[in-house]
Amino acid sequence: MVDTSLYAAFVVAALALCLTPGPDMMFVVAMGGRGGPVAGVLAAAGVGTGALTHAVAAMLGLSALFTALPTLYHVLRWAGAAYLLYLAVKAFRDRGDPVGEPDGAGPEKQHAQRRRAYWQGVVTNLLNPKVILFNIAFLPQFVNPSLGHPMMQFLVLGITLVLIGLAVDSGVGLLAGRLADLLRRSRRVARGLNIFSGTVFTGLAVRLVAVPK
Repeated sequence: MVDTSLYAAFVVAALALCLTPGPDMMFVVAMGGRGGPVAGVLAAAGVGTGALTHAVAAMLGLSALFTALPTLYHVLRWAGAAYLLYLAVKAFRDRGDPVGEPDGAGPEKQHAQRRRAYWQGVVTNLLNPKVILFNIAFLPQFVNPSLGHPMMQFLVLGITLVLIGLAVDSGVGLLAGRLADLLRRSRRVARGLNIFSGTVFTGLAVRLVAVPK
């Protein structure tokens, strides 16, 4: 179904790409810093879910809507920036209580916080139209039309990219969360971690609107 030599080159390129710090990795680091290792891993899973959705959309040709309706691209871009700023405000307003253990909070609240980490990862990725544009530019380079079934080749490449990104980002989120748990014993440090997370979210929002494509 896929060209093995092209696929091998794609895996190497995708791994190098995923290991390079970018918006998704910074988001996962920030989430792990705020919520601990589980939140970091779940945020990575959410980002992966959004990335897979983007890959399928690009495969089906839905990305052509951005060409036909450029306003849609900008609406989505500004919505993504607004959502990141919302997360930033929440982080800045957090007074530094350990996430998942504030004032005797039980397992239910901890579970809800972790569930939010996943869905925040999904929404943040889905509201970034640059992911679709990246799929359009990157994935077709490794599709061999002579083998037939280009859409299936596209899907295999997209799933591979998502799995590599998930493995890398999960590891990063886990490490960031564990480090944060060690530092969080101090309320002052916990407050600093929340400020760091808010700063990261703000920076990602500015990057999303300052660099259109």
